[in-house]
Amino acid sequence: MTAPLVTILDDEPEIRQILTDALSEAGFRTQSFARAREFEASLKRVTPDVCLVDLSLPDTDGLSLVHRLALEQGAAVIIISGRAQVQDRVTGLELGADDYITKPFDPVEVVARVRARLRSGPRPAAQTGDTARFSGWTAHFDRYMLEDDSGDETPFSHAEGEVLRLFLDSPKRLISRSQMQEMLGGAAGDSFDRAMDVRISRLRTKLREDPKNPRLIKTIYGAGYIFLGDVSWG
Repeated sequence: MTAPLVTILDDEPEIRQILTDALSEAGFRTQSFARAREFEASLKRVTPDVCLVDLSLPDTDGLSLVHRLALEQGAAVIIISGRAQVQDRVTGLELGADDYITKPFDPVEVVARVRARLRSGPRPAAQTGDTARFSGWTAHFDRYMLEDDSGDETPFSHAEGEVLRLFLDSPKRLISRSQMQEMLGGAAGDSFDRAMDVRISRLRTKLREDPKNPRLIKTIYGAGYIFLGDVSWG
């Protein structure tokens, strides 16, 4: 079985070497890049399983790159950045990142976060499909697009798609935070909770939900979430 591929984008050679050594020792294949243009060129040849992306890049805006990756690539995106402000973390997650690690970091933690993002249990049979229909919407998971009944389309990110697919595979069933963490991966704690809050908020906006009284994605306070629509796959 081929080992998962992790790509590293950071203009600091020491950081690239530290990450490469730690991930290689843990059994991952790696590629590392100092410039975004080289990194993006590689994506045309191979899709990595996880992308580790620094935000402070010399040839592009890191947040814009993260957003493009989330919309266009099937890989998980983990930001590794010296920007430690809460707003930077929230913005990164809003734009589609799956996780956010601040510098300086412990390489052991990075490896653990990568493993968590790749970890997945048995998937329900419905999840073999690429298209789900519910409540006047069609979700196209092969191209990360929501389509309403008039044909208007709204893109969603890879990270948002993971949460939406989780809901659509388990309609009308309570999903707790701990279940979401187990099924989607990620380190438990405030960072994961904020990431889920951001993704669910953005999904509600894209589904034109009333934030005060959402009809599809309901919050059950102290317990988790429940998706109330009828879903058909095909």
